[in-house]
Order: sequence, then C-alpha cells, then structure tokens
Amino acid sequence: MSDQRRGDRLDQPRAPRSLHLPRIDAETFGRWAEGIARGMGTANFLVYMTLILVAWFLWNTLAPADLRFDPYTFTFLTLILSLQASYAAPLILLAQNRQADRDRIALDEDRRRATLQKADTEYLAREIAALRIAMGDVATRDFLRSELTRLGEELDEAAERRRKLERRQQEREGRRAGGEPLDEPRDELDSDYARDGRRDA
Repeated sequence: MSDQRRGDRLDQPRAPRSLHLPRIDAETFGRWAEGIARGMGTANFLVYMTLILVAWFLWNTLAPADLRFDPYTFTFLTLILSLQASYAAPLILLAQNRQADRDRIALDEDRRRATLQKADTEYLAREIAALRIAMGDVATRDFLRSELTRLGEELDEAAERRRKLERRQQEREGRRAGGEPLDEPRDELDSDYARDGRRDA
C-alpha cells in the first residue's frame, strides 16, 4: 500500500519507460547500403533511370488524358525523385563511412607491419654489425698462411745460424788440438768466415 502511494506521489520522478525499438543488424544493413550505393554509382543505373524518366515524360505527355497518371508538372515524379535523393544520400554516406573504417583498419595494420618490419631490420642490422666485428677478430686462412710462412723462415734462419755456430766451434776445437782444419768445401754458409779474415791453410 505504501509502495503504491509512493509511486503516485508528485514530488518523486517517475521511472523512465524504456522504448523497445526493433533491433537491426548493423553489419547486414551496412552491406545492403553498400550494395545500393555501388549500384547507384554505375553507368547502368544512369541509363535505366534516364529511360524510365523519358518513358514517364512521354506517357504523361502524349497519352490520352484519361490514361495519364501524372499530368504536366509531374508532381508524383518530383515526389519520387525527392524520396530517392533523400534515401540515397544517407545510404551513400553510410557506405563511405564503412569504407573509411576499413581504410583506417588497413592503415593501422600497415603501420603495425611497418613497425615490426623496421624492428626486424634494425635487429638484423645489429646482428650483421656484431658478426662483422666478430669476424674482424677471427684469424683468416690467409693470415694463418702468412704467419706460418714467416715462422718457417725464422726457423730456417735459426737452424742456419746454429749450423754456422757449430762449424765455428769445431774449427776452434781443431786449432786448439793442433790439428788441421776440417776438409769441408766452403759454401755460402761460410761467408762470415771469410769476412773474419780467416783463409784456408
């Protein structure tokens, strides 16, 4: 009882009444609007519309007076064309909005892919730079060959100096013992022997 009286009081606002409108699938209606907009933007629509208007004018001008359904000034035709224009404009705008939404989504996707591609390119560039730096520290085949060749030449020179030193020592020991120098033929290894002023006996 108290709830009923409270609902009838004038100092309290009434609860808003919900208006139930029919629900329309926006995607289906959007595809339908795009189909109409595409159809109206073709040459076929213009040709058929022109033929209908010419037939309308001819019938309501040349036909007997009792058969004319829209006499001169063509009031009914004007009404139909106004209705067509009033519905065509929102349908075309709806189709353009849907196309703009698709373009924006495609642009966002392209921007995201470009960002990922840029990040991948920068990562690959850093990896290639790191590989170049690492390859600069690695000994190459030509470097190893040159080092081995130089080491072989140094070993040959050391062996040659050792042979010279051993020959000199043998000659000194032979002189101290009072013997004759070694009967060995002189070669290019004994160039320093001749340089010291020693001759064969």
